[in-house]
Amino acid sequence: MQIQLLKSKIHRVRVTQADLNYIGSITIDEALMDASNIIEGEKVQIVNINNGERLETYVIKGKRNTGTICMNGPAARRVAVGDLIIIIAYAIMDFEEAKQFKPSLVFPDEASNLLV
Repeated sequence: MQIQLLKSKIHRVRVTQADLNYIGSITIDEALMDASNIIEGEKVQIVNINNGERLETYVIKGKRNTGTICMNGPAARRVAVGDLIIIIAYAIMDFEEAKQFKPSLVFPDEASNLLV
């Protein structure tokens, strides 16, 4: 049996940019991606703390140590600049493997989105 479980989480980061005319996705500071074990192109769930919206998209690598969190394309209508969000990635794994698995959880500084 396989189950889906939390693989990675970037908890409470502030959206710094929105680009409605981009094709789609979320741009994330490369340092946050590395710390949370999220890779470019990976599917993520975005949970907006400000309005309760939830959406899925994929990740684009942003410039390292800038704190960039940019909502691109249609997602820019559901998440505003300044909103606090949680970025979540899941994995599918064997049930026994999942019992031992430890997710990568990141809690950046809310004001700067940088690792503390």
